[in-house]
Amino acid sequence: MKEENHVFITSRIQINIEDRLKELSGSLEPVEKAIISLQRDLRSVLLEADKNSKDNGVSVNRKGEIGFLELRLKPDSENSGNKKNEFWKTESENMETYIESEGFFFYREDNKIILTAGDILGFVYGIYAFSREILGVHDFWFWNDQVFEKKEKIYIDEHMQMKSRPNKVKYRGWFVNDEVLLAQWSVDQNPVKPWEMVFEALLRCGGNMVIPGTDRNAHQYRALTSSMGLRITHHHAEPLGATMFARAYPHLNASYNEHPELFHKLWLDGIEQQKSMQVLWNLGFRGQGDCPFWSNDPAYDTDEARGALMGELIRKQYDMVKQEIPDAVCCSNLYGETMELYKKGVLDLPEDVIKIWADNGYGKMVSRRQGNHNPRVPSLPEETGAHGIYYHASFYDLQAANHITMLTNSFEFIQKELLKVFESGADDFWLINCSNVKPHVFSLAMIAAMWREKDIDLEQFRLDYIKMYYGENQAGEIAECFKEYADCALLYGELEDEHAAEQFTNHSTRILVTQWMKDRSKPARELLWACERDKLKDQVSWYKEKCQSAVINYNAFVSKCNRLSNHLELPASRRLFEDTIQLQGRIHALCYQGAVSFCEAFDLFEQEDYQRAFYHAGLAAEAYTAANQLLLQSEHGKWIGFYKNECLTDIKQTVWVLQGLMAWIRTLGDGPHFYQWQREFFYSEDDKRVRLILNMENHMTDQEIFQLMKRKWENDTL
Repeated sequence: MKEENHVFITSRIQINIEDRLKELSGSLEPVEKAIISLQRDLRSVLLEADKNSKDNGVSVNRKGEIGFLELRLKPDSENSGNKKNEFWKTESENMETYIESEGFFFYREDNKIILTAGDILGFVYGIYAFSREILGVHDFWFWNDQVFEKKEKIYIDEHMQMKSRPNKVKYRGWFVNDEVLLAQWSVDQNPVKPWEMVFEALLRCGGNMVIPGTDRNAHQYRALTSSMGLRITHHHAEPLGATMFARAYPHLNASYNEHPELFHKLWLDGIEQQKSMQVLWNLGFRGQGDCPFWSNDPAYDTDEARGALMGELIRKQYDMVKQEIPDAVCCSNLYGETMELYKKGVLDLPEDVIKIWADNGYGKMVSRRQGNHNPRVPSLPEETGAHGIYYHASFYDLQAANHITMLTNSFEFIQKELLKVFESGADDFWLINCSNVKPHVFSLAMIAAMWREKDIDLEQFRLDYIKMYYGENQAGEIAECFKEYADCALLYGELEDEHAAEQFTNHSTRILVTQWMKDRSKPARELLWACERDKLKDQVSWYKEKCQSAVINYNAFVSKCNRLSNHLELPASRRLFEDTIQLQGRIHALCYQGAVSFCEAFDLFEQEDYQRAFYHAGLAAEAYTAANQLLLQSEHGKWIGFYKNECLTDIKQTVWVLQGLMAWIRTLGDGPHFYQWQREFFYSEDDKRVRLILNMENHMTDQEIFQLMKRKWENDTL
């Protein structure tokens, strides 16, 4: 259809709220906040219209111009005084029923676009759908730095209609967990703004619940979450969202046997603080960290005793909630040791509680590995009832998971696992660990597409995603990089999900350095989960062999990304590519190279070649330093400071540990007087041989000695 036959909108469009919306239960604040976001989007996309117009912004004299976006409550079929218009008369009863819960319709009426819905979230979703479908503001516009080319007007089909469709998952959302990057980052000097943009992105994806952070953050951002229309739920270690016992009573032993009344008070306080909000009440009883309660209370030394207490306390929490809120929805996490107890039949739960099953942190629906314990108990329901999942787009385990990079298991694998989730009937509740969002945007977009549609064409989704954010130019090649990213990943074990991410190269190196400096005659116990050997040198050999193969894979991947980046014509597309998939590939390549250099330092130390061992430890520190610098160099514009608090994988900590190793090796090889290496690498040949004075200059630092070694030995290889 030609443009002249289309209706159009300009920045003159006004947004009106029908008075009948006041009939909705709950505050209209979420709708008002969404309208503020839409007004921002209008300013981003449309040129400012002529303010001197005599028609006050209404399209009286402009043929085809839409003057209003009007929000109307769904017509009440039982109210004869509120007759349906022609549009509604043609709609089927099932769609009319669906709109009661989170659904919306758009249609045109004269010079207005009408958004009609039956509840608060329906209007919120409808407003963001208008932004996406009409204005072209994509769901992750903020996180992917979408660039807007302003237009005077936007044409739309004059017969435009838009209907929402029911989501395939009832309760769906994110857990903002391990949020160390968000917690120290501000946008426009506003530390709350990053959190607002997390919640907005979730709403744009069709999410309806969130855990708004961990511990103190979860409490701090509840009000903001609720004001934007999202339901609140809770960390599996924080039942009912109550304050942790150890935080409320730091000087008392966190034992239920010793202080039952104090636990009860905390739970009741949690209910009281949140009962005015929409909440999915999480029930459970874990320890005072992300660990079993019997870690604090060893009296419970059998599965039967542990299951009995946990079941008793879950029932107690359930009764407390139901007494205050009879129609409350409750859930409970079958996570780690809790699932093992449930599977053994020693944990009983109230019948209508949603049972939440969890992946192992790597996308596989089996129990997580904890330390060296990895039973891999299948984690999908086998009985009827209400079931859901807790699934990780990001995970932190101090072993091999991903925190500042994407999942290293393929998205074909992730899709397969989530389809199994649907087949098992676990579609009542999907909680996705989104961590700090930015490194995991593609993962989150793909999982959200599945909670909306269930069946997606992954190849097409990937290509559409790339076109949406990176542009049409060379979209196929960029999509290919996103697919090949997982192909590079190191398989540290024998199973399909046992692919390593950046925690492997950082935590493993620090574990091995620590054991080396403590006692290299014994293996590192913290690495037995991956490599069960009797001697540290055998663990280092295993680690070196693994990392060498990964260096080859990632170097080839980075080379491909570099070539592609150089040919991307649009600066914004090139910058986004460099900030995402290319950055993550380069981080992996450098960290694996650093790990290999560390292993070479160990081998040389075993040969008592302290100088070369020191030098290769320096090369390792240099590679990790370069990886950390890449993170910092990717900060620009609003991202300044984003990686400042990268303290979980903590690449810079790996550098410090390796620099400590260098100092230790130098102490053994050049101490206690620390002049010999300086003479050898700094002095001329004749000065080396004259020892009337041992050194004529200040003692050089480790880095200065390393640079001298590097200059000499790199020149020797030329």
